[in-house]
Amino acid sequence: MKVRPDRASPTVVGLSHPETGMRKSSILVAMHVALAVSIAAPKLAAQAPDRASAIEVRKRFVDDLDSLQAKMLQLANAFPEDKYAWRPGAGVRSVGEAFMHVASEYYVFTPMAYGAARSPVIPPGPESFKKFEASSTKADVLKNLNDGFAYMRTNLMALPPERITGTQKLFGGERTIIETSTIMTADLHEHLGQLIAYARVNGIKPPWSK
Repeated sequence: MKVRPDRASPTVVGLSHPETGMRKSSILVAMHVALAVSIAAPKLAAQAPDRASAIEVRKRFVDDLDSLQAKMLQLANAFPEDKYAWRPGAGVRSVGEAFMHVASEYYVFTPMAYGAARSPVIPPGPESFKKFEASSTKADVLKNLNDGFAYMRTNLMALPPERITGTQKLFGGERTIIETSTIMTADLHEHLGQLIAYARVNGIKPPWSK
């Protein structure tokens, strides 16, 4: 089931991108725990988080994204400028385009996953995303990873608890933030795995790797 109408997007049960992703983070476990605590045993999937659980899910989600962003920035800095145009094959995102795609997720779909406003930096429509990703020098990447992440984090944390409890219309359906957080964390970690693979192929060791 597709959840993003205007671009290639992950599904609820899997991801549509061709590159192999890395394992999902421990945030998924935390989300399921929060769900179990907040609802009665029958029909778990049909229930929505209460106030306390929604606040905890958001905290775990943002904590996970803080860790992911730190690795994205380390990796973006580790790639030399002349590798930003490298791509594994025709029709596949380059290094720079893949990083800019992550920045686009920060600006648009991660805030939308909680019902916050998307950034006007990227207008609606697939052509806007293509144009945004095409500006993919190292300077472009570092600026937009930082600016996009700051936009996303500020807007998520500013939402009052009553805005993130229960269900709301997200990604074209009535969903909880547990569902949409899972969708977004899986997608963003997949792109981190993609960029780690790009780095390894180019002889670049991820800075945090021992």
